[in-house]
Amino acid sequence: MRLRNIPRATKIVGNHKLVISNPKDYKDKWCKVFGNTHPIHIEIGMGKGQFITQKALENPEINYIGIERYSSVLLRALERFNEIEGSDKVNLALQNIGNLLFICMDAREILEVFGVDEISKIYLNFSDPWPKSRHAKRRLTSKEFLEHYKRVLVKQGKLEFKTDNVDLFNFSLWQLKESRWQIEASTRDLHQDESLCQNNIMTEYEEKFSGEGVRICKLICRP
Repeated sequence: MRLRNIPRATKIVGNHKLVISNPKDYKDKWCKVFGNTHPIHIEIGMGKGQFITQKALENPEINYIGIERYSSVLLRALERFNEIEGSDKVNLALQNIGNLLFICMDAREILEVFGVDEISKIYLNFSDPWPKSRHAKRRLTSKEFLEHYKRVLVKQGKLEFKTDNVDLFNFSLWQLKESRWQIEASTRDLHQDESLCQNNIMTEYEEKFSGEGVRICKLICRP
């Protein structure tokens, strides 16, 4: 799908109160940014933000950071925070949310933004599969990225990964084995797995694909 560029996105995203425009300045200091010592969870490639926003609403004792590379996509996530005249409870709750921030950045910069043992959990939801073999290193579950995650995750920290792409899921399982990560749980049909589907929050893509009968794969792992 071709990404539609929105000319005003960069300016709006850069000025939004929930967007950290200079994230490299806060490496090893994210607890100070949030003003507490709660665990920090990040979603890399958050898209329109449905998943991480709901996570933040349901878990006020955890701090969340949504990472999205494209400002035009991040803009769509931020638009729901501007519906301040809405009467529905979710919108009202978003007005005062204090445990959610966003960063517009490339995932390859993760070691420049987060310090060692600074993150408790990483979410990867419906990441770009980069299907061509020559682009394998760009996949967010490649060994190169797994090494980065290992550095920023706390001891016993975890990674949760969901995808509709079976080839990417197989690749991810192989890369995790090569990198000696421990897989705690895995399924190739999430919505039929009573245990892993418990309290599952669907992304926009997940709603679309599962509605079309596509099986969703999920795994939970740790270094």
